[in-house]
Amino acid sequence: MLSKNELRYTLALQRVPNLGDASAKKLIHHVGSAEGVFSEDPRKLLKIDGIGASKLKALNDRSVLDEAEAELRFVEQNGIAYSYYQEVTYPERLKHCLDGPLLFFHKGNIDLKNKRIISIVGTRSITTYGKAFCEKLIAELVPLDPVIVSGFAYGVDITAHKAALKHGLQTIACLAHGLNQIYPRSHKKYVEKVKDHGGLITEFWSDDPFDRTNFLRRNRIIAGISEATVVIESGEKGGSLVTADIANSYNREVFAVPGRATDLQSVGCNYLIRTQQAHLISSSSDLVFMLGWKLKPTRSPVVQTRLFDDLSEAEQKIVDYLQQKDKELLDSIALGCSIPAFTAASLLLTLELKGVVQPLPGKQFKLV
Repeated sequence: MLSKNELRYTLALQRVPNLGDASAKKLIHHVGSAEGVFSEDPRKLLKIDGIGASKLKALNDRSVLDEAEAELRFVEQNGIAYSYYQEVTYPERLKHCLDGPLLFFHKGNIDLKNKRIISIVGTRSITTYGKAFCEKLIAELVPLDPVIVSGFAYGVDITAHKAALKHGLQTIACLAHGLNQIYPRSHKKYVEKVKDHGGLITEFWSDDPFDRTNFLRRNRIIAGISEATVVIESGEKGGSLVTADIANSYNREVFAVPGRATDLQSVGCNYLIRTQQAHLISSSSDLVFMLGWKLKPTRSPVVQTRLFDDLSEAEQKIVDYLQQKDKELLDSIALGCSIPAFTAASLLLTLELKGVVQPLPGKQFKLV
C-alpha cells in the first residue's frame, strides 16, 4: 500500500492537466515514484519519449498538491479504499491497459481473484426483449459464478446489476462521478446491496463536475476490467458502442444480441455483428463456448452417464441421442433431435452445467 505522502503525490499527478494516465505511469516508471516526478530535474524528464514541455510545465503548478490533500482528507474521512496500478489489489486485466487509471477508488466487498468477469452494457431505453435476454443470460451463467460489471445507469445496466444480485453473484458498478453522490438518484436504493455483493468503483474525485465526457472515461474501465463485453441492446449511437470499440482495442471478446432490422434498439448490435466487431450471442452457450469456460463436474462420470433423474424431457432427448454417438456437431444434434439450433445450444449448456455433456472444439459435444 502506498504511504500517505506517496498517495498524495499520486493524486496530484492525476490532477495535472493534459497529462493522462499513460504518461503519468511512464513518468513514475522512469523516476521511481510519484513524489520523485515532482522533484526530478525537468531536463531529464524531457528525454522521456512522449513527455513534452507542455506537460512538464503543468507539473510546476503546485496547486495540484493542495487539491490532492483535500481529496485525501475526503477519502480518509469516508472510509474509501483505493487500488493503485502497481499493487496486487489492482484488477489484473486492467493492468494490461496502457490508459487504465493510475488509481481508482472503491467501496464494498470486491473480490476479483481468479474470477470470471464479464461486462454487460446497452441502452438506457431497454425493451422487454432486452430485459428478458439479460436476466436469462445471467441466470444461466450462475453455476460459473461470474462477476457482472456494468455502469449503474438506467436500462441494461441496472437490469444486469439486479439480476446478479437476485442470483447471489458479485456485481461491480463503475461510476462516472465521485463517491460523494449517486446517479441516477433513483438507484441509490441498490447501493448497499451492491456493496454487500461486490462494490462501487470510480476514478473520479468528489469535486469532479458531473459531465458527459465522464461516461466515456468510465467506459474504458468497464471494458478493461472484463474478459468480455456483452452489448444487450443499442441504438445507432451510444456509450455501449464506445465500450465495445474500447474492448476490441484491448483485444477482449465482444458479444452483441441480434434483433430485428426494424427495431431501433437493435440497430447498434446488428451493426456490430454485421461489421464483425462482435460475436452474435443468442444464448449463454455462445459466450461459454467462445471464452472456453469450463465447469468442474460435481458428480462422478459413472453416475453422470447412468442417472438422469433431474433432466427435462428435452434434455433427456439430447442425452439419448448422444449415447449413440462418440461426439456430434451442434447442428447435427439439433437436426437429429428435431429441435431448433438455438434451443439445442441452450439445452447443451444446461447439460454441461449439470456435468452431463462436455463441449469440444468446433462446436461439438459428447457425453461425459
